[in-house]
Amino acid sequence: MSSEGMAPAAAGPRLGEPLPARLLDAAERMTRAELMEHQLRSLRASLRHAYDNVELYRKKFDEAGVAPEDCRSLEDLARFPFTTKADLRDTYPFGMFAVPMDQVRRVHASSGTTGRPTVVGYTENDLSMWADVVARSIRAAGGRPGHKVHVSYGYGLFTGGLGAHYGAERAGCTVIPASGGMTARQVRIIQDFRPEIIMVTPSYMLTLLDEFERQGIDPRTSSLRVGIFGAEPWTEEMRREIEERMDIHAVDIYGLSEVIGPGVAQECVETKDGLHVWEDHFYPEVVDPITDDILPEGESGELVFTSLTKEALPVIRYRTRDLTRLLPGTARPAFRRMEKITGRCDDMIILRGVNVFPSQIEEIVLRTPGVAPHFQVRLTRRGRLDLMTVRAEARPGIGPEQREAAAAAIAQGVKDGVGVTVEVAILDPETLERSVGKIRRIEDLR
Repeated sequence: MSSEGMAPAAAGPRLGEPLPARLLDAAERMTRAELMEHQLRSLRASLRHAYDNVELYRKKFDEAGVAPEDCRSLEDLARFPFTTKADLRDTYPFGMFAVPMDQVRRVHASSGTTGRPTVVGYTENDLSMWADVVARSIRAAGGRPGHKVHVSYGYGLFTGGLGAHYGAERAGCTVIPASGGMTARQVRIIQDFRPEIIMVTPSYMLTLLDEFERQGIDPRTSSLRVGIFGAEPWTEEMRREIEERMDIHAVDIYGLSEVIGPGVAQECVETKDGLHVWEDHFYPEVVDPITDDILPEGESGELVFTSLTKEALPVIRYRTRDLTRLLPGTARPAFRRMEKITGRCDDMIILRGVNVFPSQIEEIVLRTPGVAPHFQVRLTRRGRLDLMTVRAEARPGIGPEQREAAAAAIAQGVKDGVGVTVEVAILDPETLERSVGKIRRIEDLR
């Protein structure tokens, strides 16, 4: 194509530089005041759409004594009831859909490993909007038309693979739909096809890095320049490890199926200071997970989203269980930022009266020599006493004495940094089971 926006990748700015105004879409050029006007109009329409077409919302609104027309300002949203994952499970499979099935063009679903899966639907307009926000996210991460994007998110009912795929195409990129698994083959494809961008879970990126090194290839010599990582919490320590071992920019993408999938928020490569929420489509709040009170900007709590433009499955004040805080926009001034998600309300472990998050364990594992950044927390009970075992994988070639030293270092680190005593097991490489590129961080056997 001859349009300016479809110029060859080589003509684009270097990574880390601000995105030229010609590549920003109309919403990215809004002022904050213009965005808030758009949000209120869209919010009122979304509340009406949900009330008129979803029985559960009609019942919830009526029980709370509110109607869509009661939303006269953005602050009025606080009067409306929350939506939870249990609501989607209770209405399984299609009870939350707000359009007839002949308007639904695709469905996705969660794995359902902890109960009934949550099912989400998309109209043709929803799919187009989803592609738009993922394309916007790829641009913010440094992607340009003509770049090759290696997608290692799983395809299928999981939203990651197809969400990234169609967004990359919308951004004018060439998609390499690798999906998950067959790690050795993925390294070969990266070496042969020479993509500039990879979209994958951070834990599977570490697996790919290990495979590069196992094959005797220095990861820093690969063609990759940007990694867009999501689908699980990851820490700044993991970012540093990936960037140093791979010589790439590692940026965060956020999403969840119930809201749309990947592309709800994105970190900009030039700042790497949190994820800008695409607020023209998804309105964020942060609430106290105990009292449900809305927290002011800058205070940490549970992230809540209301969809502003979705048709098939509008969500009103959906409780994500993710912990973060909202901050003013930087690289995209109109859009507020959210801090990286490093924990979830339902991931918090109370061990002998101490609150423990997997992200705290991850920081300790990542700084321990000889240990790969792959770990799991196993909870068991001995008599009346709850026990925690940190199960971490050794790096290849690490002997028994080094494993013993690593176990002792992790145990001491948790004792000093978190305040609890844990047992530590150092496992062989590639022992912990992966699912869609992720490791289940908590295994509760109590």
